[in-house]
Amino acid sequence: MIEGEVERDPRGFDVSRFGTWTTPGYTVPKVIENYQMRFSVGYPNEERPAARPFRTTPMYDIWDGMNAVWGQQYGLEVVNYYALPGEPRHETPSFKRSNAWEATAEEVRAVREAVGINELQNFGKYRVSGPKARAWLDRIMAGRIPKPGRVSLTPMLAQSGKVIGDFTISCLGETEFQLTASYGAQGWHNRWFEQNAEAGVTVDNISDTRSGFTIAGPNARDLLARVTRADVSAEAFRFMDVKRMTVGMADCIVQRVSYTADLGFEIFCDQMSVRHLWHTLSAAGQDLGLRPFGMRAMMSLRLDKWFGSWGREFSPDYTPMETGLDRFTAWNKPADWIGKAAASTEKATGPKRRLVSFVVDAKDADVSAWEPIWLRGDVVGYCTSGGYSHWTGKSVAMGFLPADAVKDGLECEIEILGERRRATVHLEPIWDDGGRMRA
Repeated sequence: MIEGEVERDPRGFDVSRFGTWTTPGYTVPKVIENYQMRFSVGYPNEERPAARPFRTTPMYDIWDGMNAVWGQQYGLEVVNYYALPGEPRHETPSFKRSNAWEATAEEVRAVREAVGINELQNFGKYRVSGPKARAWLDRIMAGRIPKPGRVSLTPMLAQSGKVIGDFTISCLGETEFQLTASYGAQGWHNRWFEQNAEAGVTVDNISDTRSGFTIAGPNARDLLARVTRADVSAEAFRFMDVKRMTVGMADCIVQRVSYTADLGFEIFCDQMSVRHLWHTLSAAGQDLGLRPFGMRAMMSLRLDKWFGSWGREFSPDYTPMETGLDRFTAWNKPADWIGKAAASTEKATGPKRRLVSFVVDAKDADVSAWEPIWLRGDVVGYCTSGGYSHWTGKSVAMGFLPADAVKDGLECEIEILGERRRATVHLEPIWDDGGRMRA
């Protein structure tokens, strides 16, 4: 940079004013940034620069050396995508498809055709233990609590019956469980756990002490088999199983689930073992096509199976019946779980709106969130999220429609950047029937 020249981000903002403070602290530069940009247009792919990087994982320098383009979640640096050779190391803020397009497409192809790897740090993780752990979880969670060695999915509800969390529960033993959920929601999850604390139950927030990687794609099982002596065959390691095993030299918790809708495994370890685990997997996966992928690719992959996302499809504004989380709700379990009365009342009457999925006749801009949904000339709902499914070549979206209007193949319109685009309701996934994920 020329001496005396002001350093600016791609939109022209003075970056130097965001981070050069003699008084340390995260809040001050973020507040100033928000104040300076309060009348600026906010873009769906925008990553603001103040107070960054702040919190990083043991993989930060490795990912950075691989041309990572960074985003942040709850103050944590997270890879959005890996810039291709010759491309800039930043994503241009836009309402249209950005310069991350081709890099994201290549990462998606690597997962679907070979095997991809993504860091697991940006999950909220909790260890629930003690003689009353199972009974406590049965009261806190609306879904079934799994048996030892198994995993379940469940919503967590407020007394109002609204969704305040969607969790993966892994039963590591009768008195020990691991919960995984949204990293950005751990503040209020912790408060809820504290408000409902019981003797005989210990809840530890291990979000920043337990990390690891997810590996996904048709070669994921072959990769895992190369780095452990444990039997990871389809017969010995079923879909939704969880096992303790040694991977390389690291003691790990491995569960057979994947947010990519593909064959996949989540491998958790202590933070001190993360770099070793990476080098072990990386060395073993070279001839299998192993490639890191970021959150842009993850969000594209999850849409192939219509997997919802916290803060978009699932939030305290919605109920299990509205969002489809009722299929993970154990309505008849003996425990009197929090939110049961309100949720059961809605179940009896039926929801007024339902979350559905769409294939959209888009141009060069995809749904991000809050776009109006038109039906027969009226606005009847709004979108919660969307994007481009690079694997199927379709622009897709998720959003709410009146329950009595929902039917497969229904044609409506979604307004994108002021233009109504034709959209068709798809109640079934646009890729796979779950067979590959469960293979």
